[in-house]
Amino acid sequence: MTDERLPAGAPGDDSRLPARLDPQAGGSLAHLRGPGTALALELQEEQRRDEDEIDLLAYWHILVKRRRLIIGVLAGVVALALLVTLLATPIYRASTVLQLEKEGVQVVQVNGIQPGGDGGWDPEFLQTQYELIQSRALAERVANELDLDEAALARLSDPGWLGRLLGLLQPKGKQDVGKGSARAAVRGDAAQQQLRQAAGLISAGLSVEPIRNSRLVRINFDSPSPQFSARAANAVAEGYIASGLERRFGASSYAKTYLEEQLKLTRAKLEDSERKLVQFAQQENLVNTGEQGQSLAAQNLTQLNAALATAQDQRIRAEARWQQASGGAMPADMIGNSNIRPLQQQKGQLQAQYQLKLQTFKPDYPEMLQLKNQIDELDRQIARETAGVRASVKAEYDAAARQERMLMGQIAALRTQALDVDGRSIQYNILKREVDTNRQLYDGLLQRYKEVGVAGDVRANNISIIDRAEVPGGRFKPSLFLNLAIGLLLGGVLGVLLAFLLEFLDDTLKTPEDIEHKLKLPVLGVIPKLGPKDSVVAAAANPQSSFSEAYRSVRTALQFATDHGVPRTLLVTSSGPGEGKSTTALALARNLTQLGKRVLLVDADLRNPSLHKTLGMKVDVGLSNLLAGACSFTAAVQPSGDEGLQVILAGPLPPNPAELLSGSKLVSLLTIGTERYDHVIIDGPPVLGLADAPILSNAIDGTLLVVNSGKTKISAAQSALKRLLTARARIVGCLLTKYDARTAGYGYGYGYRYESYYAYGDKPKLTRD
Repeated sequence: MTDERLPAGAPGDDSRLPARLDPQAGGSLAHLRGPGTALALELQEEQRRDEDEIDLLAYWHILVKRRRLIIGVLAGVVALALLVTLLATPIYRASTVLQLEKEGVQVVQVNGIQPGGDGGWDPEFLQTQYELIQSRALAERVANELDLDEAALARLSDPGWLGRLLGLLQPKGKQDVGKGSARAAVRGDAAQQQLRQAAGLISAGLSVEPIRNSRLVRINFDSPSPQFSARAANAVAEGYIASGLERRFGASSYAKTYLEEQLKLTRAKLEDSERKLVQFAQQENLVNTGEQGQSLAAQNLTQLNAALATAQDQRIRAEARWQQASGGAMPADMIGNSNIRPLQQQKGQLQAQYQLKLQTFKPDYPEMLQLKNQIDELDRQIARETAGVRASVKAEYDAAARQERMLMGQIAALRTQALDVDGRSIQYNILKREVDTNRQLYDGLLQRYKEVGVAGDVRANNISIIDRAEVPGGRFKPSLFLNLAIGLLLGGVLGVLLAFLLEFLDDTLKTPEDIEHKLKLPVLGVIPKLGPKDSVVAAAANPQSSFSEAYRSVRTALQFATDHGVPRTLLVTSSGPGEGKSTTALALARNLTQLGKRVLLVDADLRNPSLHKTLGMKVDVGLSNLLAGACSFTAAVQPSGDEGLQVILAGPLPPNPAELLSGSKLVSLLTIGTERYDHVIIDGPPVLGLADAPILSNAIDGTLLVVNSGKTKISAAQSALKRLLTARARIVGCLLTKYDARTAGYGYGYGYRYESYYAYGDKPKLTRD
C-alpha cells in the first residue's frame, strides 16, 4: 500500500466511536446492553453487599503473610520479659496458715463478749477477719514488735532498678512522700515517722489468701529477705491473735463494772413505777383489755382513719383524672385500654391517602368521597369512644367521693366515744409503759450481769495457728517460667493484632483471587516480582527466566480470550501510573512476534510516554503528529530493532490529547494498522483522572487491565473498571504484575502455581519459605 495520510473519516461502524451516554437514560449504565454492562451492575451490587462471612483460611493467609512481623513482635516481647525477669529484685514469700472459727472452745456462751452464732458459714465474719489482718493498727503493732531500724528499712524498701524506673513515671508519689516527711519534720516526731514507715512496709508486703471451701486463711508476706519474710509472717499471725484476745477481755471487764451500776438505778425505777400504776388504776377504776394499752374504740378509730386516708387519696386521683378528662386531655391509661388510638391511626392513614390522592383527583371524585366518608365515620367512632372514656372517669370519681363521705361519717361517730375512754386512760397508759420499760431493762441487765460474771475468767480463742512460716528456699517472684509464658502469650496476641491491623488497613489488590472477587475479571497471568538486583531488561532478554515465561503464559491466555484468538487491536492500560502497563505492552508485542506475527506497538500515552525510553529511540514524529494530520502513517512508524515489531511513539506532547484521540483518525489508524499488521498493541494511559483510556478502549477490540500486586487500591481498580465499562470497552481480562508469592501469605499453593511453573529450568534460584 502506498504511503498516504490518514483520511478525515475512515469507514467503520459507529459502535467503534467513543460511547456517549443517552440523556433519556438518565446518564447511567442502565441503557447499555451487553456483558460489560451486566458486569458493571454486578460490580456495583457487590460493593453494596455486606460481607459478614468468616473465612478462616483468609485469616490464616494473613498470618502467614505477616509472619515476620508476628515473629519479630513475639521475640521482642519475650526478650523484654526475660530482661525484666533477670534484672528485677528477687522477692521471697513466707506463709502462715490460720484457722478462723466463728466460735472458739466455749465453756459458757456470752453474746457480745465471745463469738456467738450458729457456727455456720458466715462470709461477712470471714471478710471482717481478712480486713482486720490487713488493718493499719495491726501493721503498726507488728512493726513495733519487730523493732526495725533505719538500715533495715532502707534495705527492705529498696525497689530495685525497675522500681526506681517506674518511680520516675510517678512524680506525684514522690511528692506525696516528701510532703509527709516535711509534716513529720515539723512535728519533730522522728520515731513516729519511722514507725509509720515500718508499718507501711508491713502493709505493702502483706497479703491474705483465703483457702477455698474452708475456714483456713494463708497469710503471705513478701520481701527481698527470706529471713525477714518468715519473721514478719509469724509476727502478723501472733499479733492478730493477741489483739483479738485483748479486745475480748477488755470488753468483758468494762461490761461487768458498767452493769453493776445500771442494775441499782433500774431496780429503784421499776419499783416506783409499779407502785404508781397500781394506785392510779384503783383511783380511776380502769381495766384496759385493748392491744398495746388502747381501747376498742381507739383501735377502730385508728383503722377508720387509715381507711379514710386511702379513700381521700383515691378520690384526689379520681378528681384529677376527671378534671383532665373535662379539659379535653384524656388519661393515657384509659386511652391505651380503648380503641381511640387504633382509630386515630386509621384516620391518619386515610387522611394521608386522601391528601395524596387529592393531588390527582378532585374532592367530588367517587373514590375521594368514599375516603371522606370513611374519615367522617372514624371521627364519629373516636367521639363515641372518647365520650365513653370520659363517662368512665366521671363514674370512678363519683364512687371515690361517696366512699370518702361514708368513712368521714363513721369516724365522727367513733371520735366522741374514743375521746372519753382515752381521756381517762392517758395517765394509766403512761404509767404502764414506764413499768414495762423498766422491767425489760432490769431483766436484761440482770441476765447480762450474771453471764459476764460467770465468763469473766474464761479464755476462749477462735483463732489458731496451723502452720507457722518457715524461711523460703527459693524466690517467689519474678518467675522466669511465668514471665516467659506471659511474654509469649502477650507477644503472640500483639503480633497477631498488629498483623490484622496492618492487613485490614491495606486496601490493595494482592492476589489473583482478590481480582476475581473484587473486580469479577479473569486473571490472564501473574507476573512475578523481580529481585532488588534484577532488571526488567535482563529478565526480559532471558527467555528461560520466570519473568519471560510469565508473559508467554499471558500470550497463550490471550489466544483463548476471544473466538478468533488474540484480539487484532489490544489496549494495555491500568488504573494509575507505574503499574507495568508499558512493560507489559512491549513484552506481549515481542512474544507475538516470536509466533511469526507482524505487530505494531503504539505508545498512546500522550501525557507521560515512556516507551521511547525503554527502546532508546528518539521522539521526532509520533502518534500526536499522525492524529493531528501532520504526517503520514508510514512516516510515524519506526523499526524497533526486533524482527516483526514496529512502533509508533507518542510524539510531541499535545495540549489536548483527549480531543486528538476522540477524532475519527484514531479509527482510521486502527483500520490501516490491522490491514498491514497482524496485531496492533496500544500502550495506553492510566484510566483514572483522564479521558484518554476510555476513548481508546471504545475503539479497540480488547482491553487488558494491568494491576500492580500490593500497590493498586481496590477502589481505584473498581473505579477504573467502571469507567472502562461505561465506555463500552471489551475487557478481555486482567494481568497481575509484581507478584511476590513468598510475601503474599498464601503459602505453598500460589508459590507452586505462579513461581515454580515459571521457574522450571530457570538458572536463577527462586526459593520458598
